[in-house]
Amino acid sequence: MPVLVESVVDLLAPALATGGTVVDSTLGRAGHAVALLDAAGDVSLVGIDRDPEAVEASRARLRPYGDRARVVRGGFEELPALLERLGVAEVRGVLFDLGVSSPQLDDPGRGFGYGAEGPLDMRMDPSAALAAHEVVNRYREADLERVIRRFGEERFARRIARAIARARPIRSTTELAEIVRAAIPAAARRTGPHPARRTFQALRIEVNGELRALERGLEAAIDVLEPGGRVVVISYHSLEDRIVKNAFASEARGCVCPPDLPVCRCDARARVRILTRRPVRPSPAEVAANPRSRSARLRAAARVAPQRGDLEDAA
Repeated sequence: MPVLVESVVDLLAPALATGGTVVDSTLGRAGHAVALLDAAGDVSLVGIDRDPEAVEASRARLRPYGDRARVVRGGFEELPALLERLGVAEVRGVLFDLGVSSPQLDDPGRGFGYGAEGPLDMRMDPSAALAAHEVVNRYREADLERVIRRFGEERFARRIARAIARARPIRSTTELAEIVRAAIPAAARRTGPHPARRTFQALRIEVNGELRALERGLEAAIDVLEPGGRVVVISYHSLEDRIVKNAFASEARGCVCPPDLPVCRCDARARVRILTRRPVRPSPAEVAANPRSRSARLRAAARVAPQRGDLEDAA
């Protein structure tokens, strides 16, 4: 079930009113892509995903749309190069639906979840060199603690890293989940989500380089937007949301000179206008129908037209 799909369509609709190209940079199983294609009959779509299984499944689902939908395998941080390969110079909209998809999470063989036994993998791109078993079994204890603390925001990172280091080699997701659970004090694991959730999140982010890719992807998305084009981002944890919020704020700021300077010296120009001062959250009805949407937060921004001075400089 695509998350916040009505909000995605509503926010992108003004940019797509006159046609053009929209990019679903995290295609998954094409739920958002289908909604966007159905909402605007003269819009074409480029779908991008790192996961070859998602690429094949989406190509099949989007086949009825013919040449209106093109699917390529890759990461959103490669957006300009992927679009250039397709002969697309600028686009009217870009969508990011971050994190792991439900099919990935539900397949024990991919190693993303802790509910069923599977290999320690967690690669969104199965051909990538780094897998979770390398991080779990070969990282130094101090480096493992850093990953769990930074990417999982886990206050018991030191205890968990020590327990993992002592239990090596660890071979499965369920074995790792039990080691993490036992490392957390009993009082802290009586309530809330599964005790291993933050550690698994941290390992997944490390394996896939997700936060670095997001920073590059957001910059690339703004670069390829036409004036008036829009970028919409759905994130699922505070680290992602903070990057999106800060990136939009930075791109919307413009001049950064000290306020007492009579004339701007930095030549910085705002490139976007923020459309969502507060993140859009799923309704109680959506959460009830799709519990995995509970932590979703949507932010959006629109590309602003270059100022006259920018056009004169370019000429």
